[in-house]
Amino acid sequence: MTRVVSIYFPGLSTDRIRRADPAIPPEQAIAVIAKSGSKRWVAAADQAARKAGVRVGMPAAKAQAIFRDLMLVDADPMADATALERIALWALTVYSPIVAVDGLDGIVMDTEGADHLQGGEQPMLERIANRFRGKSLMVRVAIADTWGAAHACARAIRRETVIVPRGETFRAVEKLPLSLLRLPEKIVDDLRMLGFRSIGELANTPRPPLSLRFGPEVGRRLDQMLGHLAEPIEPIRAPEWIEVSRAFAEPIGAAETINKYVGRLIVQLIDELERRGLGVRRADLIVEKVDGTRQAIRAGTAKPARDVAWLTKLFKDRTEQIEPGFGIERLKLVAVIAEPLVSAQYASCLVEEQTPDITPLIDILGNRGLRIFRLAPVASDVPERSVRRIGAAVEPLAETWVSHWRRPVRLLDRPERITVIALMPDHPPRSITWRGKRHQVIRADGPERIFGEWWKRDAEFDAVRDYFLVENEAGERLWIFRSGDGVDPETGDHAWFCHGIFA
Repeated sequence: MTRVVSIYFPGLSTDRIRRADPAIPPEQAIAVIAKSGSKRWVAAADQAARKAGVRVGMPAAKAQAIFRDLMLVDADPMADATALERIALWALTVYSPIVAVDGLDGIVMDTEGADHLQGGEQPMLERIANRFRGKSLMVRVAIADTWGAAHACARAIRRETVIVPRGETFRAVEKLPLSLLRLPEKIVDDLRMLGFRSIGELANTPRPPLSLRFGPEVGRRLDQMLGHLAEPIEPIRAPEWIEVSRAFAEPIGAAETINKYVGRLIVQLIDELERRGLGVRRADLIVEKVDGTRQAIRAGTAKPARDVAWLTKLFKDRTEQIEPGFGIERLKLVAVIAEPLVSAQYASCLVEEQTPDITPLIDILGNRGLRIFRLAPVASDVPERSVRRIGAAVEPLAETWVSHWRRPVRLLDRPERITVIALMPDHPPRSITWRGKRHQVIRADGPERIFGEWWKRDAEFDAVRDYFLVENEAGERLWIFRSGDGVDPETGDHAWFCHGIFA
């Protein structure tokens, strides 16, 4: 069953202004001013401005009188729309093949089948919210069975993430205000004049009188929100993306027929890519059905590719997920990410063997939802900062790890607190207790002292860690450290941690 995610950006205008000018201090209050003729009013206000008493709709002069240090910026709807479009295009390449702009302050996307790849809907929404927050964008995210319900809940419920359980759409929206039905403002005002206050009151009213007075729009929006009428999401497209499509006079539905036309579309796409000297990295197959709904399949490659047979295999492995319903009337194939590709020539040799290419394996695992990556060195003495993730098929890097001390084969995601019996400052532990189990230390090596990166963080100016390699009675070897030098409290609190495991 389709699930729709609505992502609402309540501070889009002010967030865009801050991102465009990083020199603006975080504590600076900002208000966006709209004008019509001689009238000027607050169109948007950030959290600092609202805390000072500035409200949307307030005259600009009054807002400035309330807060003298308020930064006033003229509204730029075109810049806001452009920023929202860029956000939607980025989200399409990262989260879902079906993403569209939703009004003036949000985006919407179909995440059917994507939640299980991220551990469920709650972890998926939290990751989405965290990622946008990391980009300095205030965000609220909701998921529901329909676009209308997700749109309304994201804007009405003051939580960062909202999940409307499957089949409980009406219960979630019945008490929400009429303004969230996405109706023209004039119709909403007229409905309020008639005494309607909530979506539930309107939904429980007989339709004929409403249709007679307001036309079909009220009923259409109610049916879309409650799932009685399909509301397909038209995916956003960038002008430079390569797209090929095939429409059918008679709807198709058989698996063999679908695969046949998918193969033909791939040939057309590769021909166009070859003319432009590009190879595809990510392609989306959009399936448009007779009932107005859409389904999407995404396939990616670790390197730019123009191999018709291989791309056809990647898609055919997933076309069994297509549910044709009453029939498919159009297929679209879009190269969402394409990169320059130069054909390589290999010399024939009877002695030397070519280096095995594991890219096909990476492609297969990646298209099953697994995250495939390699680890690359980073110039840092702090262990958890000395590693970064890179693409699985990236060319080998010149950097290498340089260390005179051995490093564990497994570094824990974060150091885990342990209890230690040790003679400070320089002696290794005699015993440690980790994860509820006590280990008697038989052998130990260290300490290896690692200093904080004071040139990056002021808080690490005096910080040090003393690392020890210890072996217990069972032959297990752990990498542990003490925070601080064991003498000066300013260097650390002298707590002990386990940070890695040796083979």
